Amino acid sequence: MITVEYIWLDGNSPAQLRSKTKVVKDKESVDVWGFDGSSTKQAEGGASDCVLVPVIMTSDPLRGGDSLLAFCEVLDVDMNPHPSNSRRVCDEVGQEYKEQEPWFGIEQEYTLMQDDRPLGFPSSGYPEPQGQYYCGVGAPNNFGREIVEAHLAACLHIGLKISGINAEVMPGQWEFQIGPAAPVEASDHLWMARYLLERIAERYGVTVSYAAKPVKGDWNGAGAHTNFSTKAMREQEGLIEKACEALGEEVELHLANYGDGIEERLTGEHETCSYKDFRYGESDRGASIRIPWQVAKEGKGYIEDRRPNANMDPYVVTGLIAHTVCSRL
Repeated sequence: MITVEYIWLDGNSPAQLRSKTKVVKDKESVDVWGFDGSSTKQAEGGASDCVLVPVIMTSDPLRGGDSLLAFCEVLDVDMNPHPSNSRRVCDEVGQEYKEQEPWFGIEQEYTLMQDDRPLGFPSSGYPEPQGQYYCGVGAPNNFGREIVEAHLAACLHIGLKISGINAEVMPGQWEFQIGPAAPVEASDHLWMARYLLERIAERYGVTVSYAAKPVKGDWNGAGAHTNFSTKAMREQEGLIEKACEALGEEVELHLANYGDGIEERLTGEHETCSYKDFRYGESDRGASIRIPWQVAKEGKGYIEDRRPNANMDPYVVTGLIAHTVCSRL
């Protein structure tokens, strides 16, 4: 007998991860399962059943042995996608523009919290100002490394496309990167990585916050900078600015779907462009869209949308960016 951890997204906004365990005979016995949607904001009590359909199955690095993780889509009992199922729409967009080979690299920032404050913050007052913590080394500059290293190892163990980690600008704030990958794959792997991070942090009594502005005042917010390219952008000159201009035609739509608390984070300070403005520029971390210097030099490559919040739904964000740009190039 083996254990299978069924993982899914609930009906909250922003969505939260849920999971529960099933004991089965073997891997071949893994099948659809159900849950009480009235307890996850996905159904009413009078018709509460929702369906879990595994879409990714991996080994479980937390339990070890033959245990499995099953990441699932949520369906209604008629086997149609539940309204909260943003993955299905993302998949449709990916299929529509598959020939353009859209790739994403997502930089997921997050804050490790304990006793309602970031790791590294004293019980009263504030630590030293920002400056020494970004990619910091040593106990006075780095907080939570054990959790972050365990998370990286777990992601690598199950084959997620994790491409790096680093400490961020605020104490207790970190980042991992997923990609490059197609829209659905990048989003699947990001959600799986979030799940592993939260489970590992549990062991340390630490909470993972994806709040856009976890600490008010002169501290950086937390984003999910989203790097994007198509095959043509990677190979042909002259398309980088066209992609930026395409995103500029749908500013309000994108901001409305880039995560909770967008106005708190996109203030025009702390390496952001104000949500009231839209601009793109070379090496400009204060722009809405950054064009990396090497891309500007070569005239081809990728762009970085710096607007998405840390708590964004990657299915929604990758689907929007792919559709907005691919439909115009």
